[in-house]
Amino acid sequence: MKNFFTVTIRDENGHRLFTIHKKIKHLLSIAIVAAVLLFIAGVWSIFYFNGEIATLKSEKRALQAVNTHLECKIAERQTELDEANSRIDAIEMLIGLSVPQDIPLAHKVELAQMTSQERSFLLRLIPNGSPVPYKGISSKFGYRKHPITHKRELHRGTDLRAKMKTPIYATADAVVEFAGSRNTKGYGRLIILDHTYGFKTYYGHLNKIIVKNGQFVKKGELIGYSGNSGRSNGPHLHYEVRFIQRSLNPYWFIKWNIQNYDEIFAKIKKVPWKPLVDAVMQKRSGSLMPMLSRASVQVSPKSPAKTIH
Repeated sequence: MKNFFTVTIRDENGHRLFTIHKKIKHLLSIAIVAAVLLFIAGVWSIFYFNGEIATLKSEKRALQAVNTHLECKIAERQTELDEANSRIDAIEMLIGLSVPQDIPLAHKVELAQMTSQERSFLLRLIPNGSPVPYKGISSKFGYRKHPITHKRELHRGTDLRAKMKTPIYATADAVVEFAGSRNTKGYGRLIILDHTYGFKTYYGHLNKIIVKNGQFVKKGELIGYSGNSGRSNGPHLHYEVRFIQRSLNPYWFIKWNIQNYDEIFAKIKKVPWKPLVDAVMQKRSGSLMPMLSRASVQVSPKSPAKTIH
């Protein structure tokens, strides 16, 4: 019986004896130790994984913060891109440029910038805009009864309303061909500017001339003051635009600007616009310009603007 042991249990009913093999005792001891170890391991695992979970939550919060920051940056960049696209679209509309909408923004910016620069270059060489602050027209281009001689004759220019001594500005880069008095044709004090490519402008009935023959003037430069000299019935500016000595209607040149850039090509038929524009554009920036000039000259005419600035 050395491999057995006895367990005695006492209660109100008396004593009870149980005989248990020693191997079972060892097994129970091992089970108890294993249970304790498992409990300890479970408690440790709980604390360990709780720590890991806390670390992961912290990392998650950090990543969420980074993600929120990046989303804000992306939203800002998208807003900037949308604004840039809107501005480019506005510029394209302003200069009459038509480009596919699916091309990269950088290419659209480059094309719009190039087109705007080249058109501005052409508008610097060929007369455009009003030589005086625009207050309206007192006598249009064309045949009329002369207010002094009362004879029907061709009025080669446009009479712009201007008070005495109103500043007059060159409408394009030019060389002063003539600056003086020419009373034989009733101009009075007269300035003639040679703008190259066959264009000239005449400024008549002046009160004062401040440029000299042979002087180079830039677009927008002050050249004189309006008056009432020569055969005139009141202060105004007589303004002419000529191409190879052919008189053109100044009205379309006065209202010509980068917003209605294409309109003049349809309105003024006496100028061979396409070869002229090609020549000017090729001189400006080489092989890029024929594309621009073709796109510009072939555009259908727009309706005249009601207001001239």
